[in-house]
Amino acid sequence: MPARNPFAEYTNNKIMTASPAEITLMLYEGAIKFCNIAIIAIENGEIEKAHVNIKKTQRIIEEFRNTLDRQYKVAEDFDRIYVYLLQRLLEANIKKDKEILEEVNMHLRSVRDTWKEVMRRNRQA
Repeated sequence: MPARNPFAEYTNNKIMTASPAEITLMLYEGAIKFCNIAIIAIENGEIEKAHVNIKKTQRIIEEFRNTLDRQYKVAEDFDRIYVYLLQRLLEANIKKDKEILEEVNMHLRSVRDTWKEVMRRNRQA
């Protein structure tokens, strides 16, 4: 029988009990984390590790695109942002360019911070 992993259990419970807004925030945090790992990997010459983490970031952004509620006008704005980020990630992956990744990360942090503010305001309402 495998050993119990309390951290894995905690993480699983956190995800399973999270609201959709909290899950979205976790995904933004994950995309930022993977982008940071890719930046460090490029700095250290770890090309495969950079590639894997850029792909993880791309998959999260693709999921954001796929789950946009297109009945709202703001979805078009988010789609344009996500398409741009995906294009930049592709370019960063081809060139292994950490400056592009830093730009993507800046945009991800900005959207994440806006999302956190929306969540905060909704709790106060």
